[in-house]
Amino acid sequence: MLPAVRTSHPIASQCCRLAAIALLSGWLCACSGSGAGLDSSGQPLSGSSSGGTIALSADFDAIQANVFTPICSVCHAGATAPQGLMLDASHSYDLLVGIPSTEVPGILRVKPGDPSNSYIIQKLEGHAAVGAQMPLGETPLPASTIAFIVQWITDGAQRGTPASTMVARFRVAAMAPENGDVLAVAPALIVVGFTRALDATRADTAAVRLERIDDAPGAATAIAVAIQASVSTANPRALLLTPRSRLPAGHYQVVLSGLPGAALSAIDGELMIAAPADANGDRIIARFTVAATP
Repeated sequence: MLPAVRTSHPIASQCCRLAAIALLSGWLCACSGSGAGLDSSGQPLSGSSSGGTIALSADFDAIQANVFTPICSVCHAGATAPQGLMLDASHSYDLLVGIPSTEVPGILRVKPGDPSNSYIIQKLEGHAAVGAQMPLGETPLPASTIAFIVQWITDGAQRGTPASTMVARFRVAAMAPENGDVLAVAPALIVVGFTRALDATRADTAAVRLERIDDAPGAATAIAVAIQASVSTANPRALLLTPRSRLPAGHYQVVLSGLPGAALSAIDGELMIAAPADANGDRIIARFTVAATP
């Protein structure tokens, strides 16, 4: 494991940090972050299953194709993803950029334009407030590969290339937890990713609800759970739902209101196109279970 690197000069810091940042793969995927499939310059090996069809560069699509998908999502996927951080292509951006760390909620996992104050970098440099330096006993990615990730954050952590960010109809694109997940640990944060930037003025508890399902004999009852709803300023497509207290074991559902004047909309006012889930127009977008403590 490489030692933490700390420098103060911007250029020196950028260069020296690369050695420490080479630990990224293990933090994102503690059980498989070996950097396998990349050569000494950080490029995909010819014919390797780890290499994507996109050349590695300092943009999100290339980093996803060459690092997050083939290396990190082996562990960081589904209900058992460490810290709820899923890094498959469907979830990674919305769970990284502008999202508070679950270990230190006051720090974003990725703070666009500021890699030094991104929790991902603090973990790699070994001076995060919580936990050990990462990775734990894993071979780091080459520093030249990590340089692309640092540069991506420095450049503003944009979502992707123009071709991949074409305007889409307003709908839910990603959920964490996902529909059907059974979680061993109650989520401290629920994230709903959309295809378009949200109108943050409408993101409140009238527009979105978290409900616990009481499966009492006879008929199931939905009981409202106190949450705080907000839109990430660094990622306006991400709706953040923070339970005000730890969720006990049980069944839960996330519901978007369909009531006139209460429904979520895109920044340009477009409403969701999906058919309503019930007579009130409400849409249940995910159901998940918090398992009983063993």
